[in-house]
Amino acid sequence: MSKIAVVTGGSGNIGYAIAKSFYKLNYKVAILSVSKDSAEKAAKSIDSSEDNIKGFCCNVADEIAIENTLEKAYEIFGGIDILVNNAGILDLSSIEEMTVDHWDKVMAINLRGTFMTIQKSLQYLERSECPRIINISSNAGRMGGFENGMAYSASKGGIIALTYGLARKLAPKNITVNCVAPGTIQSEMLTVRSEEVQKKLLNRFPLGRFGTPEEVAAAVCYFASEEAGFTTGSVLDVNGGMFMG
Repeated sequence: MSKIAVVTGGSGNIGYAIAKSFYKLNYKVAILSVSKDSAEKAAKSIDSSEDNIKGFCCNVADEIAIENTLEKAYEIFGGIDILVNNAGILDLSSIEEMTVDHWDKVMAINLRGTFMTIQKSLQYLERSECPRIINISSNAGRMGGFENGMAYSASKGGIIALTYGLARKLAPKNITVNCVAPGTIQSEMLTVRSEEVQKKLLNRFPLGRFGTPEEVAAAVCYFASEEAGFTTGSVLDVNGGMFMG
């Protein structure tokens, strides 16, 4: 039987690569994005028929939107086996310039959105024979960011802490909870940075290059697999050797 996956932030670089990799594995995929147009466009670009992949508009900072979207995905596909929490925004604010509103916005999407999506998905995951939750954190959550703001680092560190806590709490339900922590990836988040900052970042990677969305997707596919059934509460670093620990 085909597995059914939900990918938040599924129209962006990493999320799109994850959705596409799942589709190649014959999964049915729900792509969630804050933009209906981008979600549907991403789904159609993977499969124009949209038989086994569909785009949904969902703002993960909105609890009701999450609940309604998951219900729709469940009704359309007949289940949810895998949840990938990839939705997130970058923060480049300096410590001095950070405002309460900006801090709250980053946390609402990156951290609260991850938790609320997990919470609302449990009723569906509990019915799955192979339930998986995979969170996307960041190298910034491991060791603090070099070129990003503190709200981003704090939110991504919080995702790792959530992964540990939820893995323990959900183990009796046979739901595994794991996390992928990418380093700098070739993505829109990279291109918003200046060439000077990109060069400084590149020099920090022992492998001498940035990662690709497909490399992150490969790590996610492992955690989603049946072979990963004995792996929970784990953080897989896909970061070119910047963090080793």
